[in-house]
Formats: sequence, structure tokens, C-alpha cells
Amino acid sequence: MNLLLDIHVWLRTLTVPERIGAEAFAALSDPANTLYLSAASSWEIAIKYRLGKLPLPEPPDSFVPARLIRDGILPLAVEHRHALAVATLPDHHADPFDRLLVCQAGMDGMHLVSHDKTLSAYQAHIIWA
Repeated sequence: MNLLLDIHVWLRTLTVPERIGAEAFAALSDPANTLYLSAASSWEIAIKYRLGKLPLPEPPDSFVPARLIRDGILPLAVEHRHALAVATLPDHHADPFDRLLVCQAGMDGMHLVSHDKTLSAYQAHIIWA
């Protein structure tokens, strides 16, 4: 199964994995599953870091790639088709990054791993963390 991690889940895997729900933790730990982090999440991390809302031990341009490589998480590019599909989503959620993740997961046949219950309004395969 292909799993697309939202920013909060990915950061929890690095800092407080015990705060991830049992179902999500099992899915994330299963070596048969492939984990992905979207470029949209890297963009969100960079913005929050720059605004001082996300402290990291090093700048995001080294922090994110190093952890992805270390943990075997694959990067997922944002393509035009993903970005344009956001226009088709109902306005259940205001966060543009999460809306893009919903589109990426749906279009690329992935399960989105998230703790954001607002996303349940979308027709998406979500594993709750």
C-alpha cells in the first residue's frame, strides 16, 4: 500500500511516534507499505520554519531530505494535474496544503495518513493517526 504522510504525521514519526494512533503506526511500520512525503509538505515546512512557527535542528533544505533518505520515505512531486484538481474539491477544508494532499492521494491511488478529522468530508482513503 502507498501511504502519503501529512506534515503532522511525518513530524510525529520523528519526534513523538507514541502519539500516532495504533492503526496508523502499524501501517507506517509495515515494510510492505511505501511511504511518501509530498513536495507540498516540504513547502509548508519551509514556510512555517521561516515564520518561526516550526523550530527544526537545522534548516529545512537539509533537514527534510536527510530524514527522507534515512527513513526510506520517497518524495512525491506536485504536478499540474494535482494542483488543478484542487479546483474540483468542495470547500470542506480551508488549508490549501491539505487540499492538495487529498488530490495527490486520490489521483495517485494512495492512502493519506492524517490526524485532521476535517478531511473525512472528502471521498479519500484516509488512515487516521
